[in-house]
Amino acid sequence: MLELNYYPRGTKYYERFKNGSELDHLAFWERDVDRRYEELLASGATEAVEPFSEGGYRLAFVKDPDEISIELLGKDRRARPRVR
Repeated sequence: MLELNYYPRGTKYYERFKNGSELDHLAFWERDVDRRYEELLASGATEAVEPFSEGGYRLAFVKDPDEISIELLGKDRRARPRVR
């Protein structure tokens, strides 16, 4: 998955263009976000946001050597208690 974002003037994330602001982050769909997060840290990525769950998804962020944020996104496959 490649996620491209555009933030129009007046929105929360809008910023005036400046050299280097053209890439916010790259997002990759992963089957196991936690495992991939640990693999990337072991390979030299920098921790940005530890894995967390939100809205049925599992997310995490690391930074590459050029300080580009990389989002890891996948379904939250962790066991959840059943509600009766």
